[in-house]
Amino acid sequence: MDARLHSELVGVIRDKGLRQFDQPVALASGELSRDFIDGKAALARGADLQLACRCMLDALEGIPFDAVGGLTMGADQFAHGIAMLADARWFVVRKEPKNRGTRKLVEGSELGPGMRVALVEDVVTTGGSILKALDTVTELGADVVAAVCLVDRGESAAPHFEARGIPYIALVTYRDLEIQPVGLSGSPA
Repeated sequence: MDARLHSELVGVIRDKGLRQFDQPVALASGELSRDFIDGKAALARGADLQLACRCMLDALEGIPFDAVGGLTMGADQFAHGIAMLADARWFVVRKEPKNRGTRKLVEGSELGPGMRVALVEDVVTTGGSILKALDTVTELGADVVAAVCLVDRGESAAPHFEARGIPYIALVTYRDLEIQPVGLSGSPA
């Protein structure tokens, strides 16, 4: 990724999405941290979201994909933004199947055999959300060709993707934000 764009993205996340508390707070993973990263607040302005989507798309350069998405809500904005920039399909994985109508677990593009998928996520701590999306997508027969996150707060998710031979790219890490790593136990929450 271009060093200038990376620096700009780190600044956006640090200035608009990083909150530091006196006492630890619970994260979605169940882990505790005094550093809270709100990826949605960081990218609430269109230009900031566009920057992040362009950086994700740059990270995927050379990796052909047909659809982009992940678990709602952490992936939604990236799925839509990258799909527009790359003229690709988008999808989101629900946390639970819809309880009426189609009863779908995956909305947007139909996924199945022969479909190349890029997974996206905002903030990864232990990898629970992005790994749930991975399992859902592969159960449908699609081929996950890469996974990209805005921020990785630890080092737990990467080994799960490495074990499956899937490139895993974190645009920003805890090192970039100069915060303590979280979720180094290796088991996703």
